[in-house]
Amino acid sequence: MGKILNMFLYIFISSFALSYAQSCNNYTFSTNQIYATCVSLPVLNSHLHWNYHSNGTVDVAFRHTGSTTSQWVAWALNVNGSGMIGAQAIVAVTSPSGAVRVYTSDVNSYGTGLEESSLSFDVPRMRAERVNGDLVVYASLVLPNGRTRFNHVWQVGPVNNGVLSMHSMSPDNRNSVGEVDFITGQMRAGGRGGGVSRQRRRNAHGVLNVVSWGVLMPMGAMSARYLKAFNVANPAWFYIHAATQTSAYIVGVGGWATGLKLGSESTGIKHNAHRNIGIILFALGTLQVFALLLRPKPDHKYRSYWNIYHRSIGYCVIILSIVNVYRGLDILDPEKKWKNAYTGIIMSLGVITCLCEALKWFIVVKRKKEEKRTHAGTNGSNGANGYGQSV
Repeated sequence: MGKILNMFLYIFISSFALSYAQSCNNYTFSTNQIYATCVSLPVLNSHLHWNYHSNGTVDVAFRHTGSTTSQWVAWALNVNGSGMIGAQAIVAVTSPSGAVRVYTSDVNSYGTGLEESSLSFDVPRMRAERVNGDLVVYASLVLPNGRTRFNHVWQVGPVNNGVLSMHSMSPDNRNSVGEVDFITGQMRAGGRGGGVSRQRRRNAHGVLNVVSWGVLMPMGAMSARYLKAFNVANPAWFYIHAATQTSAYIVGVGGWATGLKLGSESTGIKHNAHRNIGIILFALGTLQVFALLLRPKPDHKYRSYWNIYHRSIGYCVIILSIVNVYRGLDILDPEKKWKNAYTGIIMSLGVITCLCEALKWFIVVKRKKEEKRTHAGTNGSNGANGYGQSV
């Protein structure tokens, strides 16, 4: 029975692999051109076909399936780097009449409009066509410096009223980078230290800030507000509060620093609200650290003012932290489950806060009633004249 199941599994996998290959290798071009090598790219419904020649040139056909007339399509080699900056792109745009315009563009910033410009290597021939919903870009490239191995980038974006607009920031669009060797035919997703490394830094930035500003900060505030309601938790509540908030600040500084690094590498891409809130959070968090060092003693005449300042800044930090975490999640655009998970954490903390608030007021009211009874009993036992004797 086990052998039969293994056989069916093998047949299924083989059939799946064969059908996947057929979408690339068995494609028939309008000119009946045959390409020796073809690779189906991992994202954006794209395929790369090519013939490498011993004189250091390569004929390529980049094919994007399911293309619409309101999209631009681009494929590029990055000769000296990885990712988008420095990419030497071949861009195809469909006009309202249905004709396809193809041109070259040297991408030198994230804010590029993919303007037409010459590349760092020669492209003697290029053209593009639309066939049954596929947009196919043909080009002959003179590979620079005798190299055959390059990082490459492919992308798809919208066209609005004839103007090329920025592509989506979905995971597929961010991961459309890789490495290609035109001789061996080997293809690797992510390229050499390119998009994958940057994506890891984005993920690290998100995780650090969610954990610090988005979770630890609210928990630290809750420990200060609710633990000190219990006499047995004094002074432990203070050390728990200080340790939690200090840890949150340290981790948050790491997240803030990675955000600055990502921002410096993303010329042309602006997330002003997210960045500005992050700067405000860092400033307020730093003020809270200094406030801890300058905390007056409980009986000091300025202690009440310090308490007002410390709590006000603290609540502002918590509110801004949660808002900025959601802004960051919208920018990072991870799988929906991660945003739902954070929402679940915040809702859980909210429920716990409501329960703790009710418990705290119950304890406070009960304690005040006990103190009144104790005070009244003491006065009664002492008598009206205060010496235990009635007048």
